[in-house]
Amino acid sequence: MRELLRPFALACLLFTALTVVVTWPQARYLRTHAAEHFDVLFNMWRLGWIAHALAEAPSSLLDGNIFYPERRTLTYSDAMLVEGALAAPMLWIDLPPVLVHNIVLLLGIVLSGAGTFVLARELTGSGIAGVVAGIIFSFAPYRFEHYMHMELQWTVWIPWAFWALHRTVTTGELRFGLLTGAFVTLQMLSSIYYGVFLATLLPVAAAVLLVPVRGARLRRSAAALLAGAGVAGVACGVYAIPYLESREVVGGRSIGEVSQFSATPVSYLAASPENYLYGEASKAFGGLELRLFPGVLPVLLTVAGLALRPRTPFVAALLVCGLFAFDLSLGPNGWLYETVYQHVPVFHAFRAIARFGAFVLFFLALLAAHGTAVIVAPLARRRRLAAGAVLGSVLLAEYWVAPLHLVAFPNKPPDVYRLLASQPFGIVAEFPMPHPRVLPGDEPRVVYASTFHWKPLLNGYSGYYPRSYFRRLEEMHDFPSDRAIRRLQRERARYVIVHTASYPSAELEPLLWTLANETRLAELGRFSDVIGEAILYSMR
Repeated sequence: MRELLRPFALACLLFTALTVVVTWPQARYLRTHAAEHFDVLFNMWRLGWIAHALAEAPSSLLDGNIFYPERRTLTYSDAMLVEGALAAPMLWIDLPPVLVHNIVLLLGIVLSGAGTFVLARELTGSGIAGVVAGIIFSFAPYRFEHYMHMELQWTVWIPWAFWALHRTVTTGELRFGLLTGAFVTLQMLSSIYYGVFLATLLPVAAAVLLVPVRGARLRRSAAALLAGAGVAGVACGVYAIPYLESREVVGGRSIGEVSQFSATPVSYLAASPENYLYGEASKAFGGLELRLFPGVLPVLLTVAGLALRPRTPFVAALLVCGLFAFDLSLGPNGWLYETVYQHVPVFHAFRAIARFGAFVLFFLALLAAHGTAVIVAPLARRRRLAAGAVLGSVLLAEYWVAPLHLVAFPNKPPDVYRLLASQPFGIVAEFPMPHPRVLPGDEPRVVYASTFHWKPLLNGYSGYYPRSYFRRLEEMHDFPSDRAIRRLQRERARYVIVHTASYPSAELEPLLWTLANETRLAELGRFSDVIGEAILYSMR
């Protein structure tokens, strides 16, 4: 593996530079700005909670402070343990949370491109083909459709899992089989969606790659892959236990929910709205989660490669896996998904099955690399480099989105939370709470604000919501009614924060009059909460 260090390091430098250019002006506002989406707040809460729990109470790592008194609340969404572990040292030395968020998010893009470069270079023997594959996988419209979703940028271990699989099949060595299992585990700990999808598609690739293998090498390769599968099975099985326990609290996804976020073939014609060339023209082809366009050039390169040199084992494996991923991305609109849904319970947890499109993009990137290698192989060195520069430039032009629209997020606590942090331990409730039918309301902002005090919250935001939270919202929607106050007392709330700017002006005056006459609440002060005034109360 030593021979990979230098090309991987150079690829990291190249894709760092490309990422800075393609995501501009993100690098300019690395400390303060991110995508305009409430999931950015949730990302920062997850990173912050992991750092806090690792430092203060590692045994409570999965028991986030939201949806109190529910347990394992970090498992109501993807826990992002790898990203959290990387962020923790930076947060411990008090780097700004927005800066840490952006470093970890962009690192996922850079390392995904560099890893794909290494894999494509090994499969094709061409560094130019590796760069083409890395650009496709790192900067296609799918990336910017999910720029706010940190775990969906962390496709880092996918190329390495296929690299280790390829090495296992070609050498039969146990260490590469074990590495395959280790990379699957790391992908699961980085993004559960992609971890499960990877574990679904790797056996398909292995089966195709092993078809031409015979004799002792077949036995050694199969044994090594089984050992790797055992490693991944044990590690991922242990990780799955708290998620299975949480499923009893939050339930699963119905086929009806999955259908909403399942692709159709037309989805592969839809680019993200930010895309300069195709965004406006492709709006009619796909909506949220359903914009999977890979670009024109990758398809042309793939067709050229298949026409000029179609018969190699890895090309066959990529084609078969790409077709599997494409069909699964269609969910109930395809052939395979309903059978998988019925027989593989873990798929009950996934709503956005169109995210299999990331693997369609990955396999297409490698097929495009194959086509690139076939095309540039006969050329002299200078012409190969010139051809590579042209191909890279055309791809970047197809994928261009800069300047990205970014907004500022707070790195410091507003005054109300600074005071709350200095108060004795107690449960916190923040108002207004959203109506159950119009989630999430202000909950993502409230959840992120809790990173400045870490007291338990009755509020919450995540991929799943516990049933107890919906019952709470039903009783709290008319706060400060007597029913709502009594519910707060039963919940043992100690602090109540009312964000006046979040109430309609017609409701605000009677609300404040009722609060002023509520003897069970004692006002501690009025402070800024960035968007307006926040009133902090303690429960008597």
